Amino acid sequence: MNKFYCNTIAFLATYKKDERGVTAIEYGLIGVAMAVALTAAFASDGSLMTALNLAFTKITDSLTKITTG
Repeated sequence: MNKFYCNTIAFLATYKKDERGVTAIEYGLIGVAMAVALTAAFASDGSLMTALNLAFTKITDSLTKITTG
């Protein structure tokens, strides 16, 4: 029983020091945070999308006035 306990403790100690999956989890969390931020920024009722639509409308109106004289 003592040998099993020692082996279990040794395994848990090496498992605790293993950080191979931590980087993948961090990149996953960063990706999720970026997706949420982009979704919020480009949502149909978001201020960025409204500003972009307004800017493109002004550009289109200006080009139309120039080309029609």
